[in-house]
Amino acid sequence: MKSVKEKKERALGERLGIKGDRCSSHKCALVRRPYRPGMHGNQRGGRRKALSDFGRQLKEKQKFKIAYGISERTLRRIFALAQRSGASTADRLVELLERRLDNVVFRLGFAPSRRSAHQLVAHGHILVNGKRVRAGGYVVAKGDVISFHESAKRKRFFAELPNRLRNYTPPEWLALDPKGVSGRVQELPTAVPSPFEVSAVVESFSK
Repeated sequence: MKSVKEKKERALGERLGIKGDRCSSHKCALVRRPYRPGMHGNQRGGRRKALSDFGRQLKEKQKFKIAYGISERTLRRIFALAQRSGASTADRLVELLERRLDNVVFRLGFAPSRRSAHQLVAHGHILVNGKRVRAGGYVVAKGDVISFHESAKRKRFFAELPNRLRNYTPPEWLALDPKGVSGRVQELPTAVPSPFEVSAVVESFSK
């Protein structure tokens, strides 16, 4: 069955990490079919029409929502927090998105995609400072330790993690203990480079 999310990825014309490891391989839907979905998607070599400012803003918002697995309402709420911070709204927006627990679990290499990471959190497999947290949108703080609940350690995926993490390097703001299968937020993510046009999202919500 074709993935609806992969179709969205093709429609936006950019890899969004929806399928984890598959997105960086030849199996990626965008690699196999680098054109818009639909019966006319491959016409004229798959060229895409130039977008208006509104279309560009909408497209960038869609990228953020799909990549981070969040709704329009959630993105708008996070934007409001970023706007009130007094710092650069764009930088603060990305920081708050990166500090979501499901994203941190993904960034630490504990899951192949944010979607998988969100499921780990929702199923109660993740601990923050020794306490179970089930909310993927939980915002981590500097010094927080991310680890696995004992119930997760009996799962097959957990047994494979130490070997998988051996050669994995997380972002600089995170510290990873591959043997202990845990991580720590050693710094808050600042000026995190984003593959998306953050300014377009800011422009859209600022209207």
